Amino acid sequence: MRPSGWKTAVLAATAVTLFAGALTLAQTGLTDESKRKIKLQVAPAYPELARIRSVSGKVKIEVVIAPDGRVKSTRVMGGHPLLVQACTDAVKGWKFMPASEETTQMVEFEFHGSGS
Repeated sequence: MRPSGWKTAVLAATAVTLFAGALTLAQTGLTDESKRKIKLQVAPAYPELARIRSVSGKVKIEVVIAPDGRVKSTRVMGGHPLLVQACTDAVKGWKFMPASEETTQMVEFEFHGSGS
């Protein structure tokens, strides 16, 4: 017995929804598990001009990590212009645990107006 047109449409929509939900869960799990552990972490220097002006805020940097654990490249995703360079310079000195392939992750720095 062959299902009618609306039954076929409902079955197809249900299958697509279930598949999309499973795919989303798989991507979320992969992102959470893919964070590499930091082997050597260099703290950013609080820039003098930012200190004088009591600039505070967060800087977000996307970091591409080579399989051997060194930082291959960085890309600033947000933050105050007076703080960005110090964070970029610091994260380029970081070393991560080796992995089988290149990975990408976000790094976030937070500065407080008093000089942290």
